[in-house]
Formats: sequence, C-alpha cells, structure tokens
Amino acid sequence: MSCGDSHETDCSEVLSEVWLFLDHECDEKRRRLLEQHLDECSPCLEQYGIEEHLKVLLARKCGGEHAPEAFKQRLRDQIRKTVVEQGGVPGGLE
Repeated sequence: MSCGDSHETDCSEVLSEVWLFLDHECDEKRRRLLEQHLDECSPCLEQYGIEEHLKVLLARKCGGEHAPEAFKQRLRDQIRKTVVEQGGVPGGLE
C-alpha cells in the first residue's frame, strides 16, 4: 500500500510493523520513524486506528488471559525467523 506521497519510511513498511508498534516491540529509533510517518500519512494513520481498535477489542474479549512466557518467546522467535526469511524489515525487530 502507498498513499502516493514520499515519506522517509514506506507505507507498506509501516503497515507491516503496526503490531510491533502497538505492542512496543520495536526500538525507540524505529518507533520515532513510525510515529513520524503516522503523523504525516492519513491512510496509514487510519489503518493504524483500525488495528489499535482491534487490539483493544481482542484484549477486552479475551478476558485478560495471559499466555505463558515460554509461549510468547517461541512466538516472537518464530516471527523474527519469518521476517528474516522474507527479506527482513529494517530496524523493526532488532
């Protein structure tokens, strides 16, 4: 996806990292770049808003249950592996 405007960070990159952003899983430098893009790009900000509402809805409907730490770590490891295999996302998971 692209809004057609020129940004330091590409729209498709931002949208692929929106959950990392929501979950505070990216480093501070990457977070600032994503925030800057969202401030400048209405289509991405709208998509971010949808994802944010979905996260809130999921948290509410799941009753606050928490996954075991070992499961969460395995999931993070698998996500990192998949991202690397698919060419990676610069700065997103480091």
